[in-house]
Amino acid sequence: MPRLAARAPDETRAGRRVLLQQLAEPLRTFLSTETGSAGLLLAAALVALAWANSPLSGAYESFWTTEMSVRIGDADLTKDLRHWVNDGLMVLFFLVVGLEVRRELTMGELTDRRVVTVPAVAALAGMVVPAAIYLAISPGGGAASGWGVVIASDTAFMLGALAIVGPGHSTSLRVFVLTLAIFDDVVAVVVIALFYSDGVDWVALVVAAACVLTLLALPRLNVWRGPAYSLIGVGLWVAMVESGLHPIVAGVAMGLLISAHPPRREEVERAASLAGAFRQSPVPSLARMAKLSVERAVSPNERLQANLHPWSSYVIVPIFALANAGIDLRGGVLGEAVSSPVTWGVVAGLAVGKLIGVGGACLGAVGLGLGRLPRGVGPGQVLGGAALSGIGFTVSLLIVELAFDSPALREQAKVGVLAAALAALIAGGAIFRLAAVLLGEPMAPPTVLAPPVDPGRDHIRGPVDAPLTLLEFADFGCPFCGQATGMVDELRRRFGDELRYVFRHLPLPDAHPYAELAAQASEAAAAQGRFWAYHDVLFTHQDQLEPEDLLGYAGELDLDVERFARELEEGVHSPRVREDVASAEASGARATPTFFVGDRRHVGPYDAQTMARELDATRARADRPGSTRPRSGAPSSRMG
Repeated sequence: MPRLAARAPDETRAGRRVLLQQLAEPLRTFLSTETGSAGLLLAAALVALAWANSPLSGAYESFWTTEMSVRIGDADLTKDLRHWVNDGLMVLFFLVVGLEVRRELTMGELTDRRVVTVPAVAALAGMVVPAAIYLAISPGGGAASGWGVVIASDTAFMLGALAIVGPGHSTSLRVFVLTLAIFDDVVAVVVIALFYSDGVDWVALVVAAACVLTLLALPRLNVWRGPAYSLIGVGLWVAMVESGLHPIVAGVAMGLLISAHPPRREEVERAASLAGAFRQSPVPSLARMAKLSVERAVSPNERLQANLHPWSSYVIVPIFALANAGIDLRGGVLGEAVSSPVTWGVVAGLAVGKLIGVGGACLGAVGLGLGRLPRGVGPGQVLGGAALSGIGFTVSLLIVELAFDSPALREQAKVGVLAAALAALIAGGAIFRLAAVLLGEPMAPPTVLAPPVDPGRDHIRGPVDAPLTLLEFADFGCPFCGQATGMVDELRRRFGDELRYVFRHLPLPDAHPYAELAAQASEAAAAQGRFWAYHDVLFTHQDQLEPEDLLGYAGELDLDVERFARELEEGVHSPRVREDVASAEASGARATPTFFVGDRRHVGPYDAQTMARELDATRARADRPGSTRPRSGAPSSRMG
């Protein structure tokens, strides 16, 4: 456990750039993987450019145009390596996109339709406006078919750019940008299917439809293992290749169709029972049964995503960049691009059209009451995110290959994609900083408590209308929070009824694996009127926070254990905990423990003497002539 005494009191730190713990674990993983892959994607693009402009440039094109065939009997499928990447490997990339959309719509962040509406409208406008700008600049001939190049955004690059130039504390903004990018990708796939596919082979399309129906039937047939989905997926891909539709449609379609659901209680209990039986009798048959039971408890969607997403982000997308970003800028290519309407159409469509379309649609939808922005995300930050959506890259380069028959037009369009990415990055960074200066939307973590203490919601020890407030964001697994309980007790004895102590959750599961579950358990106890008793037990047993321990403490406190266990398994109190963590982010709390004296974040040591001085200073300011001592409202059943 790191100790930061040189600059702050002992504490457990959250992530370096962003605080993700307010999100469900699958979405935390998705965001982290996408952001982490941005560096590899950039490196692959730079290697491709260097290779294509080096003395070995001939080898670059020769390598990626090497043909490879798959032959079964008289049937064969022959493509060059670049097309195997674009039409084959990229299907897995879009499969992951489809899986994430299905999971989030079924049981994730997008189940709240008020959150979905704004990015969905923005994604549609972010297609129409850039395409219109492109066609205004490149209205005729072979160049006109390139309008699709400007419709999509690159998820990994957007999130990576946001981590570099955006606010360092806004997870809500990252989730908003991710949601926008996901809708953007889905729209792009529809456009590719409708406008960039060859003539349709109806027999192959019927076979593809049969594969789709089989996918829909698998859950009803109680088939849930990966090989069945893999076999049907390969069949769907081959059918799409033969049908004339671009095969990436198969990836998104399959991802959207694979079922996603929370772990079912009976399956979890069966898995636990079989694991216990194997522990008592470790024989191969029980090992296999336990393994299959554990797998079955998790939906096929989540299992596939956990297996495929790292490969998609860290392998497939960088290989795609290596295969497609290599533009030989010598021999007058750069000069031709500078004077080409295709290049400028792509730059204007992505760098300007996305900003206008996405940003204007977001703010317009909110103004019309169609939806709302996430907490802590301001209009300036929305415009900054809209500017970053002009980083098209992966999908844009894919559409370049589909849209143009002319190698010269392809090169000019690729130059435009790269130039637009740089312009979007610069514009996004500038907008974020202007929003901080002109609109007060901070780039650095804030220092004021948000939202203020609410006696009807918060856990309060002491009189709810006490003149002094000490609020703590804490993690039940953090040893420094455990040590701080003595300081809090001493302050409560010293100030008596003048002090109210408020507790909010900030579980850091990366540091303490059971912290999030312990926080939910304390809320399950609160639902039965025993929050503070359970709170004290948890800090007494910080090294024993596994599920069976949490149930045991509920029994010791004479709680309704069956109700307690059910609420814990179903995640009933997860939203309540996540609200606290959202509050931590909005208030600039990035470590545990973090204290607020009144409504101001305390920085520095948190020993009893220091905190007493802070509280005395707060009281002195409140007692000055002309000042108004804050009151907190009606009493709450949560007070201790």
